[in-house]
Amino acid sequence: MKAKSSSPNIGIGDKDRAAIAAGLSKLLADTYTLYLTTHNFHWNVTGPMFNTLHAMFMVQYTELWNAVDPIAERIRSLGHVAPGSYAQYGKLSTLPDAPSVPPKAMEMVRLLVDGHEAVARTARAVLPVADGANDQPTLDLLTQRLDVHEKTAWMLRSLLEE
Repeated sequence: MKAKSSSPNIGIGDKDRAAIAAGLSKLLADTYTLYLTTHNFHWNVTGPMFNTLHAMFMVQYTELWNAVDPIAERIRSLGHVAPGSYAQYGKLSTLPDAPSVPPKAMEMVRLLVDGHEAVARTARAVLPVADGANDQPTLDLLTQRLDVHEKTAWMLRSLLEE
Protein backbone atom coordinates (compact mmCIF):
# COMPACT_ATOMS: atom_id res chain seq x y z
CA MET A 1 0.00 0.00 0.00
CA LYS A 2 1.34 3.40 -1.03
CA ALA A 3 1.87 5.98 1.74
CA LYS A 4 -0.45 8.95 1.47
CA SER A 5 1.14 12.35 0.83
CA SER A 6 0.88 14.89 3.61
CA SER A 7 0.34 17.61 1.01
CA PRO A 8 -3.32 18.63 0.91
CA ASN A 9 -5.30 17.88 -2.24
CA ILE A 10 -7.84 20.70 -1.85
CA GLY A 11 -7.94 22.02 -5.39
CA ILE A 12 -5.25 24.66 -4.89
CA GLY A 13 -1.86 23.91 -6.42
CA ASP A 14 1.35 23.66 -4.40
CA LYS A 15 2.76 26.94 -5.74
CA ASP A 16 -0.42 28.90 -4.95
CA ARG A 17 -0.74 27.31 -1.49
CA ALA A 18 2.88 28.26 -0.76
CA ALA A 19 2.34 31.87 -1.91
CA ILE A 20 -0.86 32.22 0.11
CA ALA A 21 0.76 30.66 3.20
CA ALA A 22 3.71 33.05 2.85
CA GLY A 23 1.36 36.04 2.74
CA LEU A 24 -0.67 34.73 5.66
CA SER A 25 2.57 34.20 7.62
CA LYS A 26 3.30 37.92 7.24
CA LEU A 27 -0.26 38.69 8.33
CA LEU A 28 0.18 36.43 11.37
CA ALA A 29 3.45 38.14 12.28
CA ASP A 30 1.90 41.60 11.88
CA THR A 31 -1.17 40.60 13.91
CA TYR A 32 0.90 39.14 16.75
CA THR A 33 3.23 42.14 16.81
CA LEU A 34 0.26 44.53 16.93
CA TYR A 35 -1.34 42.38 19.65
CA LEU A 36 1.79 42.65 21.79
CA THR A 37 2.12 46.40 21.25
CA THR A 38 -1.56 46.96 22.07
CA HIS A 39 -1.30 44.85 25.23
CA ASN A 40 1.84 46.77 26.22
CA PHE A 41 -0.01 50.06 25.77
CA HIS A 42 -2.96 48.72 27.82
CA TRP A 43 -0.58 48.07 30.71
CA ASN A 44 1.35 51.32 30.43
CA VAL A 45 -1.10 54.03 29.38
CA THR A 46 -1.35 57.04 31.71
CA GLY A 47 -2.98 60.44 31.73
CA PRO A 48 -6.47 61.93 31.71
CA MET A 49 -7.77 59.39 29.18
CA PHE A 50 -6.46 56.41 31.17
CA ASN A 51 -9.84 54.73 31.79
CA THR A 52 -11.05 55.14 28.21
CA LEU A 53 -7.82 54.02 26.57
CA HIS A 54 -7.11 51.22 29.05
CA ALA A 55 -10.54 49.71 28.30
CA MET A 56 -10.32 50.36 24.54
CA PHE A 57 -6.88 48.77 24.30
CA MET A 58 -8.16 45.70 26.17
CA VAL A 59 -10.96 45.22 23.63
CA GLN A 60 -8.44 45.66 20.81
CA TYR A 61 -5.75 43.31 22.13
CA THR A 62 -8.38 40.67 22.89
CA GLU A 63 -9.66 40.86 19.31
CA LEU A 64 -6.10 40.58 17.97
CA TRP A 65 -5.36 37.63 20.26
CA ASN A 66 -8.46 35.86 18.98
CA ALA A 67 -7.38 36.55 15.38
CA VAL A 68 -3.99 34.81 15.48
CA ASP A 69 -5.40 31.28 15.79
CA PRO A 70 -7.62 31.36 12.66
CA ILE A 71 -4.75 32.83 10.63
CA ALA A 72 -2.31 30.16 11.83
CA GLU A 73 -4.87 27.41 11.29
CA ARG A 74 -5.50 28.57 7.73
CA ILE A 75 -1.75 28.34 7.06
CA ARG A 76 -1.84 24.78 8.43
CA SER A 77 -4.91 23.96 6.31
CA LEU A 78 -2.89 24.95 3.27
CA GLY A 79 -0.23 22.40 4.24
CA HIS A 80 2.39 24.77 5.62
CA VAL A 81 3.92 25.38 9.02
CA ALA A 82 2.71 28.49 10.81
CA PRO A 83 5.52 30.70 12.15
CA GLY A 84 5.43 30.96 15.92
CA SER A 85 8.60 32.52 17.31
CA TYR A 86 9.57 36.09 18.07
CA ALA A 87 12.59 35.64 15.76
CA GLN A 88 10.34 34.61 12.87
CA TYR A 89 7.86 37.40 13.61
CA GLY A 90 10.70 39.92 13.72
CA LYS A 91 11.74 38.90 10.22
CA LEU A 92 8.22 38.65 8.78
CA SER A 93 6.43 41.60 10.36
CA THR A 94 6.14 44.98 8.68
CA LEU A 95 5.49 46.58 12.09
CA PRO A 96 8.20 47.83 14.45
CA ASP A 97 8.41 46.32 17.91
CA ALA A 98 6.69 48.15 20.76
CA PRO A 99 8.76 51.08 22.06
CA SER A 100 10.90 50.15 25.09
CA VAL A 101 9.82 53.33 26.83
CA PRO A 102 6.04 53.75 26.78
CA PRO A 103 5.07 56.89 24.85
CA LYS A 104 2.43 59.40 25.93
CA ALA A 105 -1.18 58.27 25.48
CA MET A 106 -1.91 60.06 22.20
CA GLU A 107 1.37 58.83 20.71
CA MET A 108 0.23 55.31 21.64
CA VAL A 109 -2.98 55.97 19.73
CA ARG A 110 -1.03 57.26 16.72
CA LEU A 111 1.27 54.22 16.75
CA LEU A 112 -1.75 51.91 16.87
CA VAL A 113 -3.35 53.73 13.92
CA ASP A 114 -0.15 53.12 11.97
CA GLY A 115 -0.13 49.49 13.09
CA HIS A 116 -3.71 48.76 12.06
CA GLU A 117 -3.19 50.46 8.71
CA ALA A 118 -0.03 48.40 8.13
CA VAL A 119 -1.82 45.14 8.97
CA ALA A 120 -4.61 46.12 6.58
CA ARG A 121 -2.03 46.64 3.81
CA THR A 122 -0.49 43.25 4.55
CA ALA A 123 -3.90 41.55 4.40
CA ARG A 124 -4.80 43.39 1.20
CA ALA A 125 -1.56 42.23 -0.46
CA VAL A 126 -2.62 38.58 -0.07
CA LEU A 127 -6.08 39.14 -1.61
CA PRO A 128 -5.07 38.90 -5.29
CA VAL A 129 -3.03 35.74 -4.65
CA ALA A 130 -5.92 34.04 -2.83
CA ASP A 131 -8.41 35.29 -5.42
CA GLY A 132 -6.29 34.00 -8.29
CA ALA A 133 -6.17 30.57 -6.63
CA ASN A 134 -9.94 30.54 -6.04
CA ASP A 135 -9.26 30.23 -2.29
CA GLN A 136 -12.54 31.37 -0.75
CA PRO A 137 -11.71 30.48 2.89
CA THR A 138 -8.62 32.69 2.77
CA LEU A 139 -10.55 35.46 1.00
CA ASP A 140 -13.19 35.31 3.73
CA LEU A 141 -10.54 35.46 6.46
CA LEU A 142 -8.80 38.38 4.78
CA THR A 143 -12.05 40.28 4.31
CA GLN A 144 -12.88 39.87 7.99
CA ARG A 145 -9.41 41.04 9.03
CA LEU A 146 -9.56 44.05 6.71
CA ASP A 147 -12.89 45.10 8.17
CA VAL A 148 -11.53 44.93 11.72
CA HIS A 149 -8.27 46.76 11.01
CA GLU A 150 -9.78 49.50 8.86
CA LYS A 151 -12.56 50.14 11.40
CA THR A 152 -10.15 50.14 14.36
CA ALA A 153 -7.77 52.52 12.56
CA TRP A 154 -10.70 54.87 11.88
CA MET A 155 -11.82 54.80 15.53
CA LEU A 156 -8.30 55.46 16.78
CA ARG A 157 -7.73 58.22 14.19
CA SER A 158 -10.91 59.88 15.48
CA LEU A 159 -9.29 60.26 18.90
CA LEU A 160 -6.47 62.26 17.31
CA GLU A 161 -8.77 64.84 15.72
CA GLU A 162 -9.35 68.12 17.50
